[in-house]
Amino acid sequence: MTTTTYGIEGMTCASCVQTIEKEVNKLAGIQSVNVNLTTEKMTVSFDSNTVSNEEIEKTVTDTGYKIAKDDDSLAFEIDGMTCASCAQTIEKSVNKLAGVNNASVNLASEKMIVDFDKETLSPNDIIEAVQNAGYDAKISSGTTDDSENQSEKKQKHIKEMWRRFWLSAVFAVPLLYIAMGEMVGLPIPNVINPMSNPVAFATIQLLLTLPVLFLGRSFFQVGFKALIKGYPNMDSLVALGTSAAFVYSLYGTLLIYQGNTQFSMNLYYESAAVILTLITLGKYFEAVSKGKTSEAIKKLMDLAPKTARVIRMGEEVELSLDSVVMGDIIIVRPGEKIPVDGVIVEGSSSVDEAMITGESLPIEKHEGDSVIGASINKNGTFKFKATKVGKDTTLSQIIKLVEDAQETKAPIAKLADKVSGIFVPIVIVLAILSGVAWFFLGQESWVFALTITISVLVIACPCALGLATPTAIMVGTGKGAENGVLIKGGDALESTHKIQTIVFDKTGTITEGKPVVTDIFTFNGYDEEKVLSVAATSEQGSEHPLGEAIVGAAKEKNIMLSEHTGFMAIPGHGIKVTIDGNEALLGNQKLMEENQVELFDAIVTSDKLASEGKTPMFIALEGTLIGIIAVADTIKKSSVAAIEKLHEMGIQVAMITGDNKRTAEAIAKQVGIDQVFSEVLPEDKANEVSKLQSDGIKVAMVGDGINDAPALAQSDVGIAIGSGTDVAIESADIVLMRSDLMDVPTAIELSHATIKNIKENLFWAFAYNVLGIPVAMGVLHLFGGPLLNPMIAGAAMSFSSVSVLLNALRLKGFKPSKVKNN
Repeated sequence: MTTTTYGIEGMTCASCVQTIEKEVNKLAGIQSVNVNLTTEKMTVSFDSNTVSNEEIEKTVTDTGYKIAKDDDSLAFEIDGMTCASCAQTIEKSVNKLAGVNNASVNLASEKMIVDFDKETLSPNDIIEAVQNAGYDAKISSGTTDDSENQSEKKQKHIKEMWRRFWLSAVFAVPLLYIAMGEMVGLPIPNVINPMSNPVAFATIQLLLTLPVLFLGRSFFQVGFKALIKGYPNMDSLVALGTSAAFVYSLYGTLLIYQGNTQFSMNLYYESAAVILTLITLGKYFEAVSKGKTSEAIKKLMDLAPKTARVIRMGEEVELSLDSVVMGDIIIVRPGEKIPVDGVIVEGSSSVDEAMITGESLPIEKHEGDSVIGASINKNGTFKFKATKVGKDTTLSQIIKLVEDAQETKAPIAKLADKVSGIFVPIVIVLAILSGVAWFFLGQESWVFALTITISVLVIACPCALGLATPTAIMVGTGKGAENGVLIKGGDALESTHKIQTIVFDKTGTITEGKPVVTDIFTFNGYDEEKVLSVAATSEQGSEHPLGEAIVGAAKEKNIMLSEHTGFMAIPGHGIKVTIDGNEALLGNQKLMEENQVELFDAIVTSDKLASEGKTPMFIALEGTLIGIIAVADTIKKSSVAAIEKLHEMGIQVAMITGDNKRTAEAIAKQVGIDQVFSEVLPEDKANEVSKLQSDGIKVAMVGDGINDAPALAQSDVGIAIGSGTDVAIESADIVLMRSDLMDVPTAIELSHATIKNIKENLFWAFAYNVLGIPVAMGVLHLFGGPLLNPMIAGAAMSFSSVSVLLNALRLKGFKPSKVKNN
């Protein structure tokens, strides 16, 4: 059974959906069809041996609709990158291809996203361009299995780097002792003493160096290949430096064999071997740190169960998650994880959705209720129908959002990319020039000049620059996911910290979006139960939100409802019904006055309720006022705290709503809103955001409905409530999975923390090179200071990359702050 998702163009209404589903279902071999009008997608499960993709597409076309063009962006996994200049090399090579709109390489995630014209170019052409640049590439499938394979590959790489390091150290440590021992007063066996036996001294160093060169051969393979192709990288610097040291030492060894023993004290075997060993150790620490940056993805993947109990041919069978298709009936028992998204068809239970939505308390689920894959069934057995499987499940979408965010570049990364792209060629030139300058102008030996050249080549690796931004973004977006804040990309993460004004939609964002009874006032000797009974009896069967709220309140209090007759709706006023032979009225002040119902002081109560943003309804029985019931869309518990926190952060807060001015201002007063846009039509919300932006203000929009989508797209940063519609989430830059407004300041704080971390990384990376290169060139030596040993240069270069990664990992300790107590 195959499941495929198609993009559909031309749908305008629900009947379009029904038409497409009906026609596709007629095809033999179709198991299930699900068309989503909001996302304009169709997911079909079918037997590929019976029906083909082409037949399904033709059926859609014949029905009068179009199959949307495939997404022209494709992800590739890149192998062999070691530094920022590698990423630059690949980007330049691929961007040169005709038909490529943009290629973006992420060093930290080792992935490349290419936007290209599939009619002009094939994925194989792109892979070939990457291979010509000296690296390997393959198309990323984007599946959970693919991500797991990547994780296994990284773990294998970490183990391999550790093996290379300790094997190299086995030879490098004795080599260092032999080469430097006599200089620092350590005893050296007479058989290899440079004074008494220079041939043995040189030979043993050569023999100890060769295994280290072999273990570190990848530096030479990649480095010289990139240099020959005109794209030198970090490995080129290491390869040039260590090769120069080794070749010079080999030349000296040959002279020693010919009797020129003075060269025994001018061998650089230990520099070549120790540099490779230290850089390998740095690469090991770098690989470990890079592995930790993607832990958030691994944690999300671990949430999903591996198997599901599915009813097939009337029998319960346990299948792998990949074998589950839309329409399958799945059984879940107490304590088990729900495999995929679906709708309960039999049974009930309470479900813990905390890991997905952040909701701390288990939620009661009954027939017809939806369930989310990876959530935990607490105490009941139920069956549900799978509605979303594979990459369409909520968990898979979350994982994809986080992965996409980690693979995108923030604008701040462009600075590091530009510098890294030209850095390596400049360093090679500087290394040669400084060596030549010392030889001709400094009246030093060519051994001294070679030392300078090697030190500059080794210390100047731009790895730290390339890792500064992507590692911080990977940790930042991963930390956001842990806190229920899904940030869609590096640009959104960077833009968020610049926000000056946040515009909130009212209904469903600041408020719960569902009216409830808030107050009951009684008159003329009647009690609350009687008032609520009359009101709920009048409204039973009503589909109006206010009527549903009243009936719901009566059910909560277990109030028995009577039968009513003679129901009459009076537009703009209310309703009139007969209950047990008595005429009951439920509506506004005009309805009461038209029926000569005396209101007296009840008008004062009604006005007070209206000023609080509530909708008051008068209830009369046989011409006598018996009570007032107030219904309101209540404010979310987190709204006041979130707005208070935003004010603490110096951010202005506005609210936009289609409600009347009086109600809007009442709500705004309760939560502390600074500016109110009321009576705004849905299509005008984006215009209001645009007006704020025209004053040079950076604006974020927070909303949950379809009518918020244009405003979300118009704003500098769109923030969607996770419980909102698919189209609102699609239009947003940030999604709040927990539907908790306190996550808005959390997103801003996380943005501030991540950008600060990136700036720290870039500062230290730049500072390291700005200070390190002149020292390696011998500037301090000019004034009688020390000369940088190539081995120290190698250690410093490795440390710079590791320090940047460790600084990025500090973001793992990010915790949202609380509102200050006044």
